[in-house]
Amino acid sequence: MHALLVEDDDRMAQALGTALAQRGHTVRRVARALDALRHVREAEFVLLDLGLPDLDGIELLRRLRTVCDAPLIVVTARCEERDIVQGLRAGADDYVVKPFRMAELMARIDTVRRRTDTHSTGPAGDGGEPVRAGDVEVDLAGRTVTVAGGEIQLTRREFDVLALLAARPGEVHSREEILDRIWGDAFLAASRSLDVHVAGIRAKTGRSGLVRTVRGFGYQLGSPTPRAERDGEQDGER
Repeated sequence: MHALLVEDDDRMAQALGTALAQRGHTVRRVARALDALRHVREAEFVLLDLGLPDLDGIELLRRLRTVCDAPLIVVTARCEERDIVQGLRAGADDYVVKPFRMAELMARIDTVRRRTDTHSTGPAGDGGEPVRAGDVEVDLAGRTVTVAGGEIQLTRREFDVLALLAARPGEVHSREEILDRIWGDAFLAASRSLDVHVAGIRAKTGRSGLVRTVRGFGYQLGSPTPRAERDGEQDGER
């Protein structure tokens, strides 16, 4: 696999490059945002530091996501909850805070690649007929979502969560099941990734009742009628 390593610290870049090479990956290392944008289309996965000299890393992440859908892991010293939430909402598949254990990072890379490969055709398998919930249509095969006839742009991970719920709309899915199916880790207790992505789905579709919270258990595909939207907002606040 060909990795794009976006890291301006020479010592960190050398350590990461060596670890990736030992696992059979080829690596292109760049230290500036402009070079990352230039080479990202050739990458099969991306490791992105946020502390770059020429552009804020979150802004670069947003720009990368407009031209590349490769698995992307943020590797950064920024550890504030606000930064983590911004990174996940901007399209990161995972967020790793420095300092970290190299073996753990390599395992996260493998997990993200495996999960994104699995979901490249949607977590529901071969798809079939689009699923409708009110005026929302989820095309599992085409990986698109429309609301009142207009297409909505979700991140890959947001779509995976919504598609998992839409594949079995009458079923309530536990948090552990969703984390295991989408993130490959049922015990991702230290991460707010699932909550962030559910909030992103609700905000981007404008249908807060589309994802229904089952308190103390998990989530279910809802019916985004006006009443369901109010219920969804209440669920989200609890």
